[in-house]
Amino acid sequence: MPPTASLAAATAAAETPAALERQVEGERSLRPVHRAVAELRRGAAALLVASNPRSAWLVAAAELASPATLSRLAALGAAPPVLLLAPTRAAAVLQGPAPVGAGAPAVAFRLPPGVTPALLRSLADPTAEPPQTRPEPAPLVPVEAAAASIQLAKLARLLPAVVVAPVDTGGDASGLAQRHDLLAAPAEAVLSYPDMVAATLTRVAEASVPLEDSAATRIIAFRPADGGTEHLAIVVGDPWGAATPPLVRLHSECFTGDLLGSLRCDCGPQLRGALKRMAEEGSGVLLYLSQEGRGIGLVNKLRAYELQDRGADTHDANTRLGYGADERNFLIAAAMLRELGLGTVRILTNNPDKMAALEACGITVAGRVAHAFPATQHNARYLRTKAERFGHLF
Repeated sequence: MPPTASLAAATAAAETPAALERQVEGERSLRPVHRAVAELRRGAAALLVASNPRSAWLVAAAELASPATLSRLAALGAAPPVLLLAPTRAAAVLQGPAPVGAGAPAVAFRLPPGVTPALLRSLADPTAEPPQTRPEPAPLVPVEAAAASIQLAKLARLLPAVVVAPVDTGGDASGLAQRHDLLAAPAEAVLSYPDMVAATLTRVAEASVPLEDSAATRIIAFRPADGGTEHLAIVVGDPWGAATPPLVRLHSECFTGDLLGSLRCDCGPQLRGALKRMAEEGSGVLLYLSQEGRGIGLVNKLRAYELQDRGADTHDANTRLGYGADERNFLIAAAMLRELGLGTVRILTNNPDKMAALEACGITVAGRVAHAFPATQHNARYLRTKAERFGHLF
């Protein structure tokens, strides 16, 4: 839809019975996950309900679990709580290969008697003081429970390290949750959450915002059905009227680079340079995606910086935290482009993975436009890592 179309018209088009039904269904599936995420972020436990109706798992974030939360897991659990660490973090704690099969989502460890929040933080966080004791591996937690527990921590932008305990629901998970004042979320919904969020994005506001590098600019905000963080489409000129496929950039937010002018990365120059390039061409769309630090969040990005200062590169810093090297979800970008009516684009990037991701999501990439800036003494190593470890094209 062209930027001159009114928001009222866009809203009316979105309020067809089928669209409203999809939105209601999206809200229904996302709501319990979003609430469980909030529980983890405040240091409480949430209840993950497995596909087997009698099986559920209490989950708490290792970096935030209080003594009261640990006591609650021990009291309600059908077995002693265990610590789940992402395999890369588990290998660092063990100072050797983690005892886990290929593709396993987590490694389980027994908790020592009288475990303290400080010990849990030292096991979860590679930037904290090293743990004084090395935990013993525990029997593997079922794959669904382990994967959903780690995913829940990642959705909360916390370290992927959780304390879990199995619970026998007696076939009534909702009743158990109500009796013990727990927020319950289906494990299946947690695992499908990233895809569902992308599918429920709705444009909620737009306005003309003249920019220093591009006066003819509109910003369109998109919000998922769970009411979570918005993503923005910065529309320069009239990309719908261009003779060639419009120039599009997928730009993940970078608080330190975009706003503060950090010299550790090239994000600020890439952001401003993209808008300037689009203004010179006469049109384009920059998708400003709320996926800080390649999807790990600002706090974890700062932890990754600390690890980089100790010698790790960008790739290894993320994996030492327990995350993948790149956790971004480009389904979000594809959904925004489809909502904007842009199915064929040229992409302004050095990252071939972005091209492949858009193509996999049904967007036709007609070509790549290089987007490189000179290295400085502060970001030369970062850019070298991009090329050598991530395959960026400079």
